[in-house]
Amino acid sequence: MRTLWDLIEPAARMILPGLSRPAKPPAPASRPAAPSRIAPPAVEAIRAPVPAPDSLPSKPPARAESAQENYDRVVQHMLTTHKIRVRRWRTAMSGVAWQLQYRDGTTSRLLESPKPKGPMSMAVFLHEVGHHAIGFNRYKPRCLEEYHAWRWSLEAMDAHALNITDSVRYRMHLSLWYAVSKAQRRGLKALPPELAPFTERPKKIKATDRATPLKQPPRRLSVASPAIPIARSAATTLPPTPPR
Repeated sequence: MRTLWDLIEPAARMILPGLSRPAKPPAPASRPAAPSRIAPPAVEAIRAPVPAPDSLPSKPPARAESAQENYDRVVQHMLTTHKIRVRRWRTAMSGVAWQLQYRDGTTSRLLESPKPKGPMSMAVFLHEVGHHAIGFNRYKPRCLEEYHAWRWSLEAMDAHALNITDSVRYRMHLSLWYAVSKAQRRGLKALPPELAPFTERPKKIKATDRATPLKQPPRRLSVASPAIPIARSAATTLPPTPPR
């Protein structure tokens, strides 16, 4: 691009031979360039590397279920499965089970028992559930129905891996012995063979054995094995404690 000096330079040299070409003014200082925006790093660059399988952080172990949580789970399972309603929780180691028939044909199943917090109270509770499970007046005489209710209670405890103590075993034998004795006093003519092992009163267990769990797995109720877990219920009342 031609400037004004380029146009007047020939005439200016004729007038002033020694005239030199004026120096170009210094170029204005360049405006600082705006900082360029830094491009975001690639996704692969910001993604944390995946650790090797052997370096993965171990998950904390799941919390083990407490004994009371196990009892509560079994209780809820039994009540839901057999459609039973607890009328009230008792403080004593006794229980009762009954059902109500309504005119519209519906049946209400109820029970009272101690709230399961240990082997004995759980045995009482399951015994009352057993009456509903096997059905009322299904077995005759009454002591035979008690036998099957306790057998159902034992098998339920065994199926749910519940702890069974010698104290529970003793109370079962004592309860069935009392039921058989009462039936014989009332004129029982033929004793069912299942109740033959319970014609004699069981020997008392030592105080140290009452809270000692069985070292062997609980055995099924059978004629050859009368000393199996059981607990007292209102249907089969234990004899009064003899005076000292």
